[in-house]
Amino acid sequence: MNRRHPFDGDATPETIREYRMAFIHPTADVSPQAEIGEGTRVWHGAQIRERARLGKGCIVGKNVYIDFEVVIGDHVKIQNNSSLYHGLTVEDGVFIGPHVVITNDRIPRAINPDGSLKGAADWVVGRTLIRRGASIGAGAIIVTGVTVGEWALCGAGAVVTRDVPAHAIVAGNPARVIGYISAGGVRCATQEEAIERTAQER
Repeated sequence: MNRRHPFDGDATPETIREYRMAFIHPTADVSPQAEIGEGTRVWHGAQIRERARLGKGCIVGKNVYIDFEVVIGDHVKIQNNSSLYHGLTVEDGVFIGPHVVITNDRIPRAINPDGSLKGAADWVVGRTLIRRGASIGAGAIIVTGVTVGEWALCGAGAVVTRDVPAHAIVAGNPARVIGYISAGGVRCATQEEAIERTAQER
């Protein structure tokens, strides 16, 4: 799956065509079983595991980790050093800032009660959904099992422990709703106003 950078001095026309379809930096570790959409770019040191599915036109930043079977829609931007774990679905147009962690184990422990090392069979995996157009700020942590609604905005450093309504702005630890926002980024007093404003923006 790795593709040479086409501007290394001796790129063939075929290499350049491949680059335009999907650029994967030579240092990225992409499973042959992963699906990478047309025009998606995967940068330095990123790892994409087995059966992960990325849509078209995505940007995967440096050192991003995408776990097995994670599903990512079209035109998603994942910034540097973010970690996205098994059980996650990301819809189209989502922004994930740098150093974001989206967890997947409902009972995070290194060992079982008997002292044995916890393995994959011991996970209690949650399902997390990030809806269309949502934004997750730098350093935010999304606890497993949460749904972040359409066009919602999770502030930098937020620890999101429960569902986030569509168009809501949440911040803090634990995150709480502090306002609402339209798709175009206009601050609104209510969710209804944000939905109406979004319809006008379209």
